[in-house]
Amino acid sequence: MKNFNHLLSLQSALAVHPLFKELNDIKRVRQFMEIHVWAVWDFMSLLKRLQRDLTCVTLPWKPSVYSSRVVRLINEIVLGEESDVDQNGEPTSHFELYLRAMKEVGADTTAIERFIQHNDASLMPREAQGFVSHTLQLVEQGETVEVAAAFFYGREKVIPGMFQGILDVLMQEKIPCPTLNYYLERHIHLDGEEHGPMSEKCLTEICRGDEVLNQLALAAGIKCLEMRGDLWTKTKNFLVNTGAAPDTLQAH
Repeated sequence: MKNFNHLLSLQSALAVHPLFKELNDIKRVRQFMEIHVWAVWDFMSLLKRLQRDLTCVTLPWKPSVYSSRVVRLINEIVLGEESDVDQNGEPTSHFELYLRAMKEVGADTTAIERFIQHNDASLMPREAQGFVSHTLQLVEQGETVEVAAAFFYGREKVIPGMFQGILDVLMQEKIPCPTLNYYLERHIHLDGEEHGPMSEKCLTEICRGDEVLNQLALAAGIKCLEMRGDLWTKTKNFLVNTGAAPDTLQAH
């Protein structure tokens, strides 16, 4: 119960993080997006690791050891993340939609696009390095239950509250970023009403009431929330303390 209460307190704190109030002009929105895009990107590795573990993505095909219900749930989440619709009803992944939102406000997408092409980690802003490194280590070395917990507690459960906080400031300040607004609104709806409950059901089946697995899940969730708090705090400090482009190990 102590761990669960700590997890809830971390989730509540992230929904009102002081970073959001700093997104009060278009320049800061650009700088925020140039850092946050890395968390948009690494989210997909968490999801695809879950799809690999809970379904079958190898040849020859074999039935999953998990129920068809869980297989359907995770595949539906993948469908939504990799091929949702934009504000015009056209198919798009959420990552591609975010890149479009960045370009719309004049944010620099060079670093993330070059990273995807060349896997050059030196292009990553220092503010995002700890967060992304933790995600990738979890994806590569974590147990299935830890990845599922990170996905639910650290992403799907907490994202609607955080994104609502960001959206409220953007709307209040009348920042001209319609595609970003749509991206945020879409996640508030999908994660709050669909993907969040779906990922919780997946985690519940993985744990199967086992107390050891439940504790592993809570620990993984807490760590992910702490890393998100660290990402937001470093981003806030960057916005407050500098007007330059996000700091990287080498120039974009």
